[in-house]
Amino acid sequence: MKNISHPLKNFKYDLPAGLVLSLVALPLCLGIALASGAPLISGLIAGIVGGIVVGILSGSSLSVSGPAAGLTTIVLTSIDSLQSFEAFLFALTLAGLLQILLGFLKAGTLGNYFPASVIKGMLAAIGLILILKQIPHALGYDRDYEGDESFFQPDGENTFTEILNSLEYISPGALLICIICIGILLLWESKWIKNNTFLNYIPGPLLAVLIGVLVNTAFTQLFPSLVVQAEHLVNIPKFENWFAFTNQMQSPDFSVWNNPQIYIVAATLAIVASLETLLSIEAADKLDPYLRITPLNKELKAQGVGNLVAGLLGGLPITAVVVRTTANITAGARTKTSTITHGLLLLISVLLIPDLLNTIPLSALAAILLLVGYKLCKPELFIQLYKKGYSQFIPFVVTILAILFTDLLIGIGIGLVVGLYFVMKTNFHHSVSIIHDKNQYLIRFNRDVSFLNKSVLRKTLEEIPEGASLIIDGGHSQFIDQDIIETLENFIASAPTKNIDVEVKKTYSAPNLFFRKND
Repeated sequence: MKNISHPLKNFKYDLPAGLVLSLVALPLCLGIALASGAPLISGLIAGIVGGIVVGILSGSSLSVSGPAAGLTTIVLTSIDSLQSFEAFLFALTLAGLLQILLGFLKAGTLGNYFPASVIKGMLAAIGLILILKQIPHALGYDRDYEGDESFFQPDGENTFTEILNSLEYISPGALLICIICIGILLLWESKWIKNNTFLNYIPGPLLAVLIGVLVNTAFTQLFPSLVVQAEHLVNIPKFENWFAFTNQMQSPDFSVWNNPQIYIVAATLAIVASLETLLSIEAADKLDPYLRITPLNKELKAQGVGNLVAGLLGGLPITAVVVRTTANITAGARTKTSTITHGLLLLISVLLIPDLLNTIPLSALAAILLLVGYKLCKPELFIQLYKKGYSQFIPFVVTILAILFTDLLIGIGIGLVVGLYFVMKTNFHHSVSIIHDKNQYLIRFNRDVSFLNKSVLRKTLEEIPEGASLIIDGGHSQFIDQDIIETLENFIASAPTKNIDVEVKKTYSAPNLFFRKND
């Protein structure tokens, strides 16, 4: 356990995990760039910068950053409103600077206030979305871009109609490759493989991809009708050399500094990217098998530098991303070396082996993401939250449904509202006890009582009937908000009109002056 964060001692785990992660990330980077209306190379740049730059600066051991599907709509509309991708890049550099500022202002602490049930709901929702979105790719129907997370798709379809459409265009070869790859992945989860010293060093996802390529190659010789065609394979742009790659990079247009819309886009990108990052980091820490905690303000600074660099080099906005993080953990990563390695491998592979990468069937990658999705939404998670009671289960389910039928950010917003309602309700019941027997009432403040308890307290006081007796005991509460004290004072003043006898229990040791006895 003491060596769990040592890069060299864990390199044998992190290198293969980084390799698997780079294979999964490639089509996601390209798909998100396509959906954003940006050059394909911008998605690759964002993936490389997210892996290398953010990976080095981040305080997270396992989270992976790159272009985020949740920002595609914002990027698409921003490019359109600014009328050029170069102007958008200037806004992105400003957004990076703003994120760095937010990190210094300690805005990352907001991440500590996300209810656990909502974070778990987000993870389960992403798992379900992964499964639903990968089914068409597993069947060989690849009209929708890789990495799409929204319910309503740009082509007018939605998650479920896309699955129905895919059933009419099944590619037998792609489906067979996906089934074989899933079989390999499940075999590699067995105790027999895990207990085998040699086989345990071979990552199952990497083996599945390689076998997927070999099976499709064998189809060309043995079963031509089953060959997976080019439109169902990874398709990355080819660059003859480093100079060809850099020549396609675009630079920010600094001349648009006097356009007010630039600053609106920059602020929007910074806020949304920061929120998505904080949510993803909270999720990553919960998935970390070693329960390490990421410093959130440091993470905002790292993301800010990443977006600053991405903007200068011609990339898309970067956030921490749950899907890639989960794939990283599933592949056996232990330190952030795997994240950095995946960024380096993205760069090297795009420059040196594009032809080889373009032989990978998308259905083989779908098999990996299907298993990743299942691990995020196992039935045991639903049972666990159900056993914790409705205050945990309802926000969990609402978050899942909201994300599933809208998109990540809107769904999280709905989940947070519901989650905070139950937090406030639970906090009231824990902070304030109300006991009554016939016309005898007791209100006891057990601990800190904030203004959030005011509404329910007023309602409770209003329901006390005429002629009742009430005892108010706050001797053990360390803090009582002034709004609560004023509510009590107003009720005591009006109690005689309803013939209610009120006794405020006072002691010499009460921390709050309202309940302290002074003789």
